[in-house]
Amino acid sequence: MSGPKPQVVHAIPTYTLTRLAREWLAEDTPNFDPAGVCVGSEEVEAQLLCKTPHTVLAGNPFFTAVFTEVGCTVDWMYQEGAVIVTAVVRGPARCLLLGERPALNCLSRASGIATRCSQLQLTAKSAGWHGEVAGTRKTTPGFRLVEKYAMLVGGTSMHRQDLSGMVMLKDNHVWASGSITEAVKVARSVCGFSSKIEVECCSTAEGREAATAGADIVMLDNFQPRELHVAARDLKNEFPSLQIEASGGVTPENVASYFSSYVDIISLGCITQGCPVSDFSLKDSLSCMILLPHA
Repeated sequence: MSGPKPQVVHAIPTYTLTRLAREWLAEDTPNFDPAGVCVGSEEVEAQLLCKTPHTVLAGNPFFTAVFTEVGCTVDWMYQEGAVIVTAVVRGPARCLLLGERPALNCLSRASGIATRCSQLQLTAKSAGWHGEVAGTRKTTPGFRLVEKYAMLVGGTSMHRQDLSGMVMLKDNHVWASGSITEAVKVARSVCGFSSKIEVECCSTAEGREAATAGADIVMLDNFQPRELHVAARDLKNEFPSLQIEASGGVTPENVASYFSSYVDIISLGCITQGCPVSDFSLKDSLSCMILLPHA
């Protein structure tokens, strides 16, 4: 029997959360906050509302870190991964308003990604597929940690976090090296045994060359589903320990057509690119009493 779901937040150092929160706050209010004079420092309470149906909550630690930096507290009613979400934020009015937009931006973006990931995972599970749905490095500059975190909350793989996380040799690397074999050889001399090497391939022949050279993963890029299944089968039969990744042209609408017992990973750039955000707002307690249903 499987144990409790691990808390992804434990993977993020507290000082990283503090650094990001300070950067976001400084970007949003680099100098004066004239509107803060209007509200002062009276203690207030606001409730977090989600206005997008079926949202999967993600981004709690970033939301909390922003409000902690401005001297407010956050009490979560639901944990990450829940579909119904709410929280209560308490603190001086001007401080609460200082943190409102940066905190909501993080939560909205992260929850949108987690929701899409959860939907993709449900599709894979319903089809009985054994492999991993994964994100890519097509992330927002300066916001990658939040987006990768949201992938984990949504139940998908992050793929590699950055260029240092794994060696991925794409067509330009191969072109500059002269061949797939040479590119893999040189990369292995640097990364040693501790990193996997993945090679982007456009044909079964290229996949065979990559596997023969010692690649751990072959990415079959921009294959149509029918072609993908044949190439993946042939490569797996010849190299049983080789991992096969499918990428390029995969969307939430057609992902099921890429499922195969020979495909281990399917990566989608649309997990982060063009992903809808979830709509959250902070309302004072009186507004919430009107908006929220009675218990």
